[in-house]
Amino acid sequence: MSEGGVVGPEVYAVCADLVGRLTGRGLTVATAESLTGGLVAGALTDVPGSSLVLRGGVVAYSVEVKASVLGVDAGLLASRGAVDAGVAEQMACAARERLGATYGLATTGVAGPEPSEGKAVGTVFVAVAGPRTTRVQALSLTGSRAEIRRRSVAAVLDLLAQELLDEDELSARPGGGGGRAGEDAPPPAG
Repeated sequence: MSEGGVVGPEVYAVCADLVGRLTGRGLTVATAESLTGGLVAGALTDVPGSSLVLRGGVVAYSVEVKASVLGVDAGLLASRGAVDAGVAEQMACAARERLGATYGLATTGVAGPEPSEGKAVGTVFVAVAGPRTTRVQALSLTGSRAEIRRRSVAAVLDLLAQELLDEDELSARPGGGGGRAGEDAPPPAG
């Protein structure tokens, strides 16, 4: 199937691959999105069968929602602003923990057209929180608001794909802790 989805055919292909890999392993994902406003979850749900892997998502566009719903540290938000590596990390961890997923994905940044909180347009942080590690990637993107948002979606999905590859390599090593798929996932929130 070569559907374009909400963010284009290349991202759709990445999502289809991720959904297949996650489904095959019994793993799940949840999102916490700011500048992408639900596009990451939307891109994943374009793929048939994604209901087996996507637990849900939170669009936390305001600082207040980041703090009250996701539990991002209010002091961090006050001192560093919402566009920060630590905020992205806390958002990803909250998505994973609060929605009971194996992996949490997060996006925060400035899509434009104007700078925000003293941060330039295109300043973006994406994060993936998993059973063993949390990764945060800083991006400096160019282009229109729509292009920055699409590239942010692609970046966080690529970060998840890299995390899955690294988990494969770790599991393949002697004593790498193979175990059953999903056994490191937190219990469902409740």
